[in-house]
Amino acid sequence: MTGLPGERDSSVFTGLATVSRADFQTIMRRLGPWLPDVPDAPPVALAVSGGGDSIALAWLAASWHRRLIAFVVDHGLRPEFADEAASALKTLSELGIPAELLKVRNLPYGPALARRARDARYEVLIDACRRAGAVDLLVAHQADDQAETVAMRQRRGSGAGLSGMAWVSERADIRIVRPLLGYSRETLRNTLRQAGLGWCDDPSNENERAERVRVRKQLEPVEKQALLRRAEKAAEERISQERAIIHELMQTQCLMSWGWAALGETLPSADVLAALIRCIGGSDYLPPLAAIEKLREKKLPGTLGGVRLLWGKAGGDRRDQWLLIREVAAMQPPVPAGEDQCWDRRFVLRYSGKSMPAGLTMGAAGAGLSRKDRAGLPAALTATLPALWKDGQRLCVPHLGIGDQKLLADMAFDFSPPSPVTATFRWMNTYLT
Repeated sequence: MTGLPGERDSSVFTGLATVSRADFQTIMRRLGPWLPDVPDAPPVALAVSGGGDSIALAWLAASWHRRLIAFVVDHGLRPEFADEAASALKTLSELGIPAELLKVRNLPYGPALARRARDARYEVLIDACRRAGAVDLLVAHQADDQAETVAMRQRRGSGAGLSGMAWVSERADIRIVRPLLGYSRETLRNTLRQAGLGWCDDPSNENERAERVRVRKQLEPVEKQALLRRAEKAAEERISQERAIIHELMQTQCLMSWGWAALGETLPSADVLAALIRCIGGSDYLPPLAAIEKLREKKLPGTLGGVRLLWGKAGGDRRDQWLLIREVAAMQPPVPAGEDQCWDRRFVLRYSGKSMPAGLTMGAAGAGLSRKDRAGLPAALTATLPALWKDGQRLCVPHLGIGDQKLLADMAFDFSPPSPVTATFRWMNTYLT
């Protein structure tokens, strides 16, 4: 999404405006659809740090939606954050928003700390959303953040990254929504001043050892405005490309299922093939288009981005066609099984029983499945499906419905890779098949 709220002009960075609750509600309508705001519906989650941006988000959201839950994340890096978290929790309580303090464990100082802290924060936030049943997570990124992000990516020559942060994106099975991208940092603080609310400033936001802080202090308002315009143009181009991909997927015979794809007898375009490879490979990034073009030109089996392209039959469709499956060598080793735990960055284990059996691991089904059990799928494909194991013995493969029947009744794997294409495939598989 881009252009929201749509009335952005040169005054965005003057700090003269405030955000009204009516403005916020208009934005949220455009960023929907949303689940019904009724007592028994899942809540909308908020990520709240206690800073001015997230407190403003909480104040605005409190008048928009009743079913909310806020999560305050402590990275364990600053002792003084305990007081800041207590202040944030107090403010949330006064706003009538239930809140929970989450803690990141074992995040040591060292290289790339900001990136590692961000990844750890999203990991605990997504886990908390799943526990609460929330499918939407609101975060408080604003226009200054957007301008700084584009400036940093521009310096690195990031290409598509110049579109900046999206208003709506996905991580695993959670929708990340950024409703404040149209407002400056100072506008949000003006909003809090007018509402009579305080906030806590993180001292690390003044530490010039961080690239973002250096960029923040160098950018002038006119530069920020130009960067936002560039971000909007790049986002429009990205959205146009994504729509073209969706259209091609709907027009062709491509079918996504269980973490693999059947492509038909003709390979799709390079853009579509790249999106599929990213999704099936569980990657955050698209593979190089030049490598994709070479793969298409050869029209031969091969591997790219942790994904394998092969020619064969799939299930009830007895014709030979192109298949995309996970590359065995690139898959994650087995990990301890746990409710809502993710394996291989793609499959999330769901458990509906009373008590999960001890000692289970989840990993690839591997070799040795009989032709009957494979349900017409190639052995190379079924070897990549998620399975439950114990003491070296494969107990069940839920996607094939084989193995321990009690486990099959209580457990299932959701395909939830970190690719933004996930929502498209989920919609297609739900409504078109």
